[in-house]
Amino acid sequence: MSDQTPRRIPTLKLVAVAIVLGVAAGAGAVYVTDAPSGNGPANGPAATDAKVAGSGAAASADCASAKTAAAALKPYAVGDVAAMTPRDRSTSVGGLAFEDATGKAMSLTDYAGKTLLVNIWATWCVPCRAEMPTLDRLEAKRGGNDFQVVAINIDTGDASKPAEFLRKIGADHVALHRDPSMSVFDDLKKEGLAFGLPVTLLVGARGCLLAAMNGPAEWDGADAERLVDAAVKLQAKAPAPPKPM
Repeated sequence: MSDQTPRRIPTLKLVAVAIVLGVAAGAGAVYVTDAPSGNGPANGPAATDAKVAGSGAAASADCASAKTAAAALKPYAVGDVAAMTPRDRSTSVGGLAFEDATGKAMSLTDYAGKTLLVNIWATWCVPCRAEMPTLDRLEAKRGGNDFQVVAINIDTGDASKPAEFLRKIGADHVALHRDPSMSVFDDLKKEGLAFGLPVTLLVGARGCLLAAMNGPAEWDGADAERLVDAAVKLQAKAPAPPKPM
């Protein structure tokens, strides 16, 4: 795979890919929540609310109200972000663990109180490389006290390759987060939320999953900004869980 800076993929091409992948992702999210392999349960759809990365049943119960917020986002899942599927069950993703560029252990609970756009990516993933500049521009425009893009790289090995890629494309706003074990992707796969890269989650201020999609998008466009703004407004009055000590 070339390390050259990727050219911008036309919006319509990204949207077409995202819609196809997103439809499949939506079906997967319904039917594989309880499957340990991520390939679908033996006895049909899961009947209970989901938990991710050891977040626990209590944490998922705390996300019950997030289903209402997720449903309210459906009118905003259009155009460039048409493949973003609002979550129809309570799911806490606050326990998703990763590390920063220095190797310090982190999880999504470190961002409690913010609405997050969590993107799982790798340098060997061509669509990931294509959409990363748009994620960086979204963070530049909207990042702040109420919103942040959290991009988690799953390249194996050390941080040098993803760090160099971000440097080459001039990504000055999206910080490098990493999970070289790929556990983040595996956890999402077990919940039926991931089957390929990139994977993007829209997460509320309490660490509750609002929506998810597989496939790329133009994250710096008007459709993505309207989706983000709607999510932030919906979460503005939601009390944040306490940050870990």
